[in-house]
Amino acid sequence: MKSCGMAVDNLPQADMELLVQSIRDYAIFMLDPLGRIVSWNAGAQRIKGYAAEEIIGTHFSVFYPPEDIAAGKPFTGLEAAATDGRWEEEGWRVRKDGTRFWASVIITALRDGRGELRGFGKVTRDLTERRSMAMALDERGLLLGHLVQAQERERRRIASDVHDDTIQSMVAVGMRLRVLEEGLPEEHAAGVRALGDAVEAAVGRLRDLTFRLRLPGEGLAEGLASYLEREMSGVAYELVNRLDDEPPPEAAITVFRICQEALTNVRKHAGAVTVAVELASLDGGVHVRVRDDGVGITRREGLDGHFGLIEMRERAETAGGWWSIRGAPGAGTTVDFWVPAVARHPS
Repeated sequence: MKSCGMAVDNLPQADMELLVQSIRDYAIFMLDPLGRIVSWNAGAQRIKGYAAEEIIGTHFSVFYPPEDIAAGKPFTGLEAAATDGRWEEEGWRVRKDGTRFWASVIITALRDGRGELRGFGKVTRDLTERRSMAMALDERGLLLGHLVQAQERERRRIASDVHDDTIQSMVAVGMRLRVLEEGLPEEHAAGVRALGDAVEAAVGRLRDLTFRLRLPGEGLAEGLASYLEREMSGVAYELVNRLDDEPPPEAAITVFRICQEALTNVRKHAGAVTVAVELASLDGGVHVRVRDDGVGITRREGLDGHFGLIEMRERAETAGGWWSIRGAPGAGTTVDFWVPAVARHPS
């Protein structure tokens, strides 16, 4: 190993640069002392999606999720590397297209012969698939699968009880009110008619509820197509399916429920004319993007307290994935999320 190290150390500068540029499994690049990118190798382009001419000169914080930027994590990493000589972590990073990947990151301070900081070397490796496999095999992953299935069984039970008991009883009440209405003078019939109309409206809402509680029995894409057709009345929709394979049941359920909540927000709050749902296989999981052309995010400070958004994020993160939302006022909203799609089996 020592002789190999000496061989690398003695490589001419041009050959060393050629070696770094040829590495494709690792993103290897340099930063100036302020964190701006000054070099870029083929591995960085493959992993992060940017060509060198697009990214050189940009601050490296562009690779961090918004929540990490808000917490100051990029600057913390540089400060730690400058103080200790090296900083290392694993966490989510963001590609050019907005998708996230789980990365192993090492930042090393680069100093000249006088000890002055000249910049930083940064090495990033994409560990998303390895992380997905590890989560799929651990006990937490098994528990998650059982929990998701149990939740869906409870939803089906509630839907069945509402349909077979509550709805049927209310339908009978509505029919009885119509009969009573026919035998009453108009001044009294009007009140009974209004009551009957209210019962019919309540029955309609309960039927919609039972539909939303039940998971369509088809595959993920087919189930979402059925949901879009039924629920997105008045909104033009598009479903793009780029899945290589049908995900395992717990992943499909998680994806469907997050999409369901996102589409409910579009229908109720966005004022959108169009919405697009895109499914794609990515990093051993399912990546989903829900885009609308509605009012966008008008109250950024209110996002963290919005129950529907919290539920979407928690579903994705509990499954071992990630979730994000973006959109300027008047420019529509995009919900992005990814969940691993590896079948979990007890050991």
